[in-house]
Amino acid sequence: MSDTNPDDAVPPLIRVSAAWAWRLLVLFAALLALGWTVSRLGTVVVPVALALLTAAFLVPAVDWMHRRGMPRSAAVLIAVVGTFGVVGAILSFVVEQFVDGLPGLGDQFSAGVTQAQEWLSDGPLHFSEDQIHRVGDNIVEAVQANREALTSGALSTATVVGEIFTGAFLTLFTLVFFLYGGDQIWDFVTRIVPADTRARVRTAGRQGFRSLVGYTRATVAVAAVDAVGIGTGLAILGVPLALPLASLVFIGAFVPIVGAFVTGFLAVLVAFVTKGVLTAVIVLGLIIAVMQLEGHVLQPLLLGRAVRIHPLAVVLAITTGIVLAGIVGGLLAVPIVAFLNTAVRSLRADDATEPYESLIPTDPATPRFPATPDDPDRPDDPDRPDD
Repeated sequence: MSDTNPDDAVPPLIRVSAAWAWRLLVLFAALLALGWTVSRLGTVVVPVALALLTAAFLVPAVDWMHRRGMPRSAAVLIAVVGTFGVVGAILSFVVEQFVDGLPGLGDQFSAGVTQAQEWLSDGPLHFSEDQIHRVGDNIVEAVQANREALTSGALSTATVVGEIFTGAFLTLFTLVFFLYGGDQIWDFVTRIVPADTRARVRTAGRQGFRSLVGYTRATVAVAAVDAVGIGTGLAILGVPLALPLASLVFIGAFVPIVGAFVTGFLAVLVAFVTKGVLTAVIVLGLIIAVMQLEGHVLQPLLLGRAVRIHPLAVVLAITTGIVLAGIVGGLLAVPIVAFLNTAVRSLRADDATEPYESLIPTDPATPRFPATPDDPDRPDDPDRPDD
């Protein structure tokens, strides 16, 4: 009887490749299962993620007020009400300005379309009138062909509004508890982790949340610079709805790199139909200049200190998030990557060079969510209870 192992007949390269292949397939199946679960629970997952991101922005202010003697409940109330009041005021201003300016903008739009048609026919492109009318007819036919889809979308508006209000309420409810008792929530969640690794997991969570705090601060600063720069240029050029368009740029800039450019393109469109081709080109140049300032100065200076992610990873994360979950996915993609990047680096840290205490903020002004000052599960605590 031969003692030859059948595996010996398989070349080593094939054996190693097969071992890697089935492990990668298992990981891919696990990711698919996780993605399916998240998609099914999107009504819950998205509000919780938005609440965590908002908590990262507000927790420094809450901690600051609490350290100066204000009850934490009052500090949370002031931070939440103040933030949502400012956001609501901005959105109300944008909507009101658009509603007031749309009638006049409609007249200017008609004149702008006529001017564009004349430029296409008489300008350097020399399109014939038949070609221009054919494009217009194709657009009309496309709208008529998709009328049923547009109608069904309008009929589902009530359902969408209901989901938005439900998500907003859940976000607000979760945010309050994150700000008030996020440390206890984190302690409770991590008790599922084995005791010998619990300290490292809690440290990774603290470090990941610190990166979210830095990310939100830097993003707000970058968004403000983008909005001020583009809004000032629009006002100087006399483009209608300059302030609402700048507000939209501010909101869009929360999606790094691409958000401000996409919302800024709306300003280019408004400038084109109201002020002509030359003004639109100037606005486009202004937006490109602001994006260059953001990409080469603001992003490395502000975001680079808080979130050490390569720009290519940022773009790929945003693209993947938009493909998988639309605008919300693009908004949450970079914070998720930033959190995971910092948390994984913390988990892989060498205990000999980066002890447990060195990874915890020592400055009392630094947010410690979701940490506790007297964590009973720290490895160096002799009073740590046995599990």
